[in-house]
Amino acid sequence: MPQLIPGPTRIPVPGGKVIDEYVGRVNTRTSTVSVAHMMAPAGWAEPAQTPEFDEITLVLRGTVRVEHDGGVLQVPAGQAVMTRAGERIRYSAGPEGAEYVAICLPAFAPELAHREES
Repeated sequence: MPQLIPGPTRIPVPGGKVIDEYVGRVNTRTSTVSVAHMMAPAGWAEPAQTPEFDEITLVLRGTVRVEHDGGVLQVPAGQAVMTRAGERIRYSAGPEGAEYVAICLPAFAPELAHREES
């Protein structure tokens, strides 16, 4: 039977970024996939990480920067990027900020991100 998801759970994070999880470990107790709507202010950045999950980032507005061992990808609105489990990456927002949807397989969990200490 289809499951209606009436709304997201807001997940607090530092740095002014807003995470609204629709599907995942918090809102639906789903461990196989997570889907979250993100809004990051201009200049936002998070520490580098080597996650245990694949992540698809669909940019709706602004630009998401993805630093990786081979360089930097600039992902503007209307484009997406897919990162693979085990890749060292670092996400940040461009000068206009960014609004995007993140899909993680399996679902995001802080202990699976393996973020580096700042």
